[in-house]
Amino acid sequence: MNTRSIPSMFRLPGSLGARLLLFIGAAIVLVAVLQGVLAYRNALEQTDRLFDYQMQQTAFALRAGLPVDVRGRSQGTPPEDENNEFIVQVWTNEGLRIFESALGDALPQMAVLGFADVPARGTTYRVFSLQTRSQVVQVAQDMRVRQLLAREAAWRSLLPVVLLLPLLALAVWWVIHQSLVPVQRVRHELAARKPQDLAPVSMDGLPDEIRPLLQELNSLLQRVQQAFEAQQHFVADAAHELRSPLAALHLQLQALRKAPDDTAQKAAQEQLASGIERAKRLVEQLLALARQEAAQTAIDEGRQQADLRALVEQALADSAQAAQAKGLDMGLSEDPQMQTAFSVPADPQALAVLLRNLLDNAVKYVPAGGRVDVGWQQDNHGRALVVEDSGPGIPVAERQRVLLRFVRGADAGGMAGGSGLGLAIAQSIAQGCGAQLLLDESPTLGGLRVRVLWPKA
Repeated sequence: MNTRSIPSMFRLPGSLGARLLLFIGAAIVLVAVLQGVLAYRNALEQTDRLFDYQMQQTAFALRAGLPVDVRGRSQGTPPEDENNEFIVQVWTNEGLRIFESALGDALPQMAVLGFADVPARGTTYRVFSLQTRSQVVQVAQDMRVRQLLAREAAWRSLLPVVLLLPLLALAVWWVIHQSLVPVQRVRHELAARKPQDLAPVSMDGLPDEIRPLLQELNSLLQRVQQAFEAQQHFVADAAHELRSPLAALHLQLQALRKAPDDTAQKAAQEQLASGIERAKRLVEQLLALARQEAAQTAIDEGRQQADLRALVEQALADSAQAAQAKGLDMGLSEDPQMQTAFSVPADPQALAVLLRNLLDNAVKYVPAGGRVDVGWQQDNHGRALVVEDSGPGIPVAERQRVLLRFVRGADAGGMAGGSGLGLAIAQSIAQGCGAQLLLDESPTLGGLRVRVLWPKA
């Protein structure tokens, strides 16, 4: 639903405290209304039963008979203070009225004993009739007066609820305010922080409902801190690595300027071009590593699948010229037990960069006339992309260290053009694709075997 189409009067407030006050206040009002309605109805019923009881007790008190002076009031003119709201009549069993408390038009004699509602004198009376051996006693009450008294009693029963409702609302507001004080403390703490302050937020005094949110926030701050530190290290390492090729380019330029003849000038130009190419390659690898580390996100298996066969064939075609120039036998070698390649949940462009770096390393470090094979295998550990060669390999003690940035193997010190970033880029891409980069010795070629392993789920 588009929230813009909702009138502002129907939108919920953004503050958590205001929402709690709104919902709890609405609940209190609703409960108070229901309680008031029930209390009002109960008060009416209780008052009716009380009035009926009083009428019964009055009739029972008169069943023993009336005194002589009271009987004398059955005739005459009604006094000025006559009360027609509560009437008592006494009839003989023969139907002769011998007493009425209100002189004038008498209520009709009831043939049905007990309670009944009788219309008379322009209103309705609640009448109770009791028969004795010699007479019939009738006690009547005006329903209008009865209902008025009952409503007054009912409203009086609602008075405590009305008086306590504001106090209850005030107590709820205070409880909500006090409960949100730790949240406000966290908000003020975060607002006062400097951009580089990524320390965990204290969770002292926070409610249990807020703690998971703060735990996730602290986890995010920790990851941001790690990324920030890694970026700082990357910038420092990149500046250190760029210093040497730039210094070399400066020296080569000076040598070119001081060349005494054409032969020396041509040699200096070739050295300068080679230095520029190495610096270009280093910058490209640095940019690739920075982009890969910034884009390490989980790949949705249902949205993006990488076809390894197509990627391997393209990577071999791209590296064919460099391999031929060095006399290397580079090609596709498939496992007989696994006749076809497979697809993996990964970014195809990222895997292409990974393959290019692995093949570049192989071309660079495998001696002339050597062999480089690319293939895949599947076993109990999972499915793997395999690149192996007949080169010098990497000693076991250095296999984990060479995966770090700007770290080269001890046997590669004399190799030209290396920057120690190829395997670091491959490691970063493999982790971003949910795979593992494993280094060991090739069982068939004797050199280095690199496996990009996607473990079984």
